[in-house]
Amino acid sequence: MTEAVTPERVAVAGYGAIGRRLVRELSDGIPGLTLAAVATRRLDEVKRAIAAHGMVADVVGLDDLPHVCDVAVECTAGHLLPQIAAPILQAGKEVIVLSAGALLQHPELVAAARQHGGKLTVPTGALLGLDVVAAAALVDDCAVRVETRKPPRALAGAPFFDGKEVDLDAITSARLIFEGTAREAAAGFPANLNVTAALALAGVGADRTRVEVWADPALDTNRHTVTIASSAVRASMTINNVPSENPKTGLITALSVISLLRKRHAPFVVGS
Repeated sequence: MTEAVTPERVAVAGYGAIGRRLVRELSDGIPGLTLAAVATRRLDEVKRAIAAHGMVADVVGLDDLPHVCDVAVECTAGHLLPQIAAPILQAGKEVIVLSAGALLQHPELVAAARQHGGKLTVPTGALLGLDVVAAAALVDDCAVRVETRKPPRALAGAPFFDGKEVDLDAITSARLIFEGTAREAAAGFPANLNVTAALALAGVGADRTRVEVWADPALDTNRHTVTIASSAVRASMTINNVPSENPKTGLITALSVISLLRKRHAPFVVGS
C-alpha cells in the first residue's frame, strides 16, 4: 500500500493580478499542494474578494507567513520582499520570488537562505531561455544583452523618471529611455523589469548584463529580446507578452508560476 503524502502548504503573498490567478489555481487543486493562506496588508478587502469568488482560504498578515506554509509565492511590490522572505528563510522554508529585481538590492536574503537551509526560487516568469543563459554563462567570454520594449503606460510610475521631464503620454514613436546595467535597471524600474534581474541572476550577473528600455507606443505587448554572444553559443530570443489587467505584468507570468508549481510533485517533467 502506498503511504499517503502530506501535501505541501503553499501561501500566496499578494492578491493582485498574479496573486488572484494563483489563488484560483491552487483552490481548484494542484497535485501535491494545498492552498494554505493568502497573505496581504488588505485583510478585510481580500477576505471579501475570495469569498465572492467562491474560494476558501485563510487570509493572514504578511508576518504570519512562516507559521502557516511550507512555501510562499511572493507576488507583491518589491520593497516588501525582505519583510516577506527573511522570516520564511530563517525558518528553513522556501520563497518563490517574482520581484527578482529586489534580490539585487537585498543580497542578504541569499545569505539567509544559505545560513538557515531555506531556499529562494525565481521562476522564468515573463522571459524565455534562462536555461540557455545559465549554461552560456559558464564560458568566461559570455556577453548578455536584453532589449525591453513596452507601451509607454507600462513604464509609468517608475522611479527612473523622478526629477526627469519625460512625458510618456507625449511619446509618438519608439524612444530609447534607458541604457545601462541590470543592476541600474532594477533600481530605476523595480516594478517593470524583473525579467532583466532574473536574466542577470541566471547568467553573467547584474553588472555585466546590459539593458536597453524602449517606450514604444506602436506595441500592445511587452517585448523582450535577449542576445547571447560567446565562444560556446550565439543566440537571440524574443518574447511578446500580452499584458494582464496590470499593464506592467504579462499574462504569462502567472502561468509560469503555475507551471513551476505543477512540476513540484509531477511524476514526469520536461524542461527545467
